[in-house]
Amino acid sequence: MLGFELDFWDYVTFATAFIAGGAGVLTYIWIAGLPGRIALARHHPEAEAVKLMGWAGLLPTVLPWVQALIWAFRPTEIVDVRRFPREEARAIEEEMARLQDGQHAPAGHAKAPATAPRLADPDPISPPPPPPPPPRLGPQGPLE
Repeated sequence: MLGFELDFWDYVTFATAFIAGGAGVLTYIWIAGLPGRIALARHHPEAEAVKLMGWAGLLPTVLPWVQALIWAFRPTEIVDVRRFPREEARAIEEEMARLQDGQHAPAGHAKAPATAPRLADPDPISPPPPPPPPPRLGPQGPLE
């Protein structure tokens, strides 16, 4: 068909090209998913968004992927003011478990609804008392 015989080295060349192509695809998959895996390991509150940005960011250009990688390492001491810290921690743990199981949020799914504080809660969060007013100063020093 080609006018010449394919010998052993031709088949080795085809196999090498196939293995190199497969290694390239696996490397792309590993690199594209890296920001998401880092965010999940660090219990990032926006881990799903970091994961999606990592996958989508490597397609047209590298800049969104780099932003996702930086976002995955950002500090995560963010507390949703709509909930108490225990409720926030529980919501983040549930989200991490859902993401690690591979489930996706249904369309229209939002964060957990805001909850009102219970009166019997032993650890309510209240704002700190206001600081004392500064002393009034006149031209000769403090006014009494």
